[in-house]
Amino acid sequence: MYKSFYSKTVSAIVFLLAVFSITSSIAQELLKEGDYKPEDTEFYEPLPPKIKPGENDQPPSDAVVLFDGTDLSQWESEKGGEVQWEVQDGYFTVKPQTGGIKTKEIFGDFQLHIEWRSPQEIQGEGQGRGNSGIFLQGLYELQVLDSYESETYTNGQAGSIYKQYPPLVNAMKPPAEWEVYDVIYTAPKFSEKNGAMLEPGYVTVLHNGVLIQNHVQLQGTTEYIGTPKWIAHGKGPIALQDHGNPVSFRNIWIRELTRDDQ
Repeated sequence: MYKSFYSKTVSAIVFLLAVFSITSSIAQELLKEGDYKPEDTEFYEPLPPKIKPGENDQPPSDAVVLFDGTDLSQWESEKGGEVQWEVQDGYFTVKPQTGGIKTKEIFGDFQLHIEWRSPQEIQGEGQGRGNSGIFLQGLYELQVLDSYESETYTNGQAGSIYKQYPPLVNAMKPPAEWEVYDVIYTAPKFSEKNGAMLEPGYVTVLHNGVLIQNHVQLQGTTEYIGTPKWIAHGKGPIALQDHGNPVSFRNIWIRELTRDDQ
């Protein structure tokens, strides 16, 4: 008798679950068929801030201009003190053996526009040919190199996230022309309690208007020898590398992007 009662109870429960599942499915279908009005999925606040887009190679109105063609007042030497790189004709050039430079201001997530040109006197091969680097938050290198007709390891050529990701394509122009990088950067997030990484960083890069890094996940800091490492950090500068080659830069601006967790 106990077994019979138990069996009937289980059957009743199974039946009720089946009815509930069918009823839920019917309800969902009814909602799909017309219980919603167009305005149920519309919202009007918050309004996106209104900005003026850049025209004729000018930055958008909400950008921070890091180099306007006249001076390096927004930058400092990585060793401390004033920058020794040379400014002329609307651009500046690495002065070899003086050390890298970095922005005085620090950034989190951002959109970065930067233009660069290889040395006009072609010398060297591979990593010795027009080498510099753009360090995002001072830690993650986007490679600058004359890779137009010079071979090197693929995750070290121009447009690579150095020693992590090669570019999807080689979009280089001849060395006499200016190269353009547009970077979308999402900073990694770390625990304030113990420094553990909560979310990795991501980078998207367009080179001369061509997508070469498609939201790649950073593996850690840029290392010349060994594997990438994660080091807890907050906002950081944009840094440019002195690799001993007179690479030139111009038209640099940045837009910091906000997140709910920032």
